[in-house]
Amino acid sequence: MVLDGHKLRAFVLNPAHEAWVLARIMLGSSGSQFSDHTWEKAMPEKLTVDLHPIFRSDRDIDNAVRNAIFRAAGEKVPLVEIIPGKGSGKLKNRVLAMLKQPHIKKLYRRVEVVPGNDGMVLVHLR
Repeated sequence: MVLDGHKLRAFVLNPAHEAWVLARIMLGSSGSQFSDHTWEKAMPEKLTVDLHPIFRSDRDIDNAVRNAIFRAAGEKVPLVEIIPGKGSGKLKNRVLAMLKQPHIKKLYRRVEVVPGNDGMVLVHLR
């Protein structure tokens, strides 16, 4: 398997209710091709979760954000980029409230909304 470019779209099975969640993983490496062998050893600079495809399901949103934070913490990825979109801001507020939960809060250093882009939340992990 060879990947062209720096973006890989991965569908992740959510075992809680067997729903497929779309997650985009942004690779921060300078190389443009990865084989199966190097893919497992390459550490991404950031993990990106796009919530656009699942914005109507609160359970899917919570699970996608929680899984991304736990996965990034486990794999020592320094940054999680969550894209709730601009819209009315309800989804972004839900994500920010979820990130304030104590069991998630101890995994990151800080959360910031990108200046000039209200539709993106950056989570800087420890």
